[in-house]
Amino acid sequence: MFDLKDDIDPAESFQIKWQDSCVVVIPAANVEGMRWDLIEPAAAIIFGPLKSQNVPMVIFDLSHVNYFGSVFLALLLRCHKLVKSRGGELVLCGPSDMARELLRVTSLDTLWAIYDSREEALSALAT
Repeated sequence: MFDLKDDIDPAESFQIKWQDSCVVVIPAANVEGMRWDLIEPAAAIIFGPLKSQNVPMVIFDLSHVNYFGSVFLALLLRCHKLVKSRGGELVLCGPSDMARELLRVTSLDTLWAIYDSREEALSALAT
């Protein structure tokens, strides 16, 4: 699906699903190579459903992503800011060992709750 020389289409890089009262954002593996000029189109895709919620509860399911860089981190932070400003909560689930280490090194693991599975994240947000 992703070749380093191909452009990344933000519309194909994120799946958005509703599960219970939560918005689940599922990035594809190709977000590892996301460029800065694609952050706005990606944000528009993700923020659309969030802006329709009074108190958005959001899960980023990272189970398809091995690693990500500063562009994806910037997108996560923007999403976090939007969700928090509306009284909601953003959590992560399913990060790879490399992604978990990146979150630890950047201290972002103190900003977001991180769960091993989507089921755990859904359970935590339901309480």
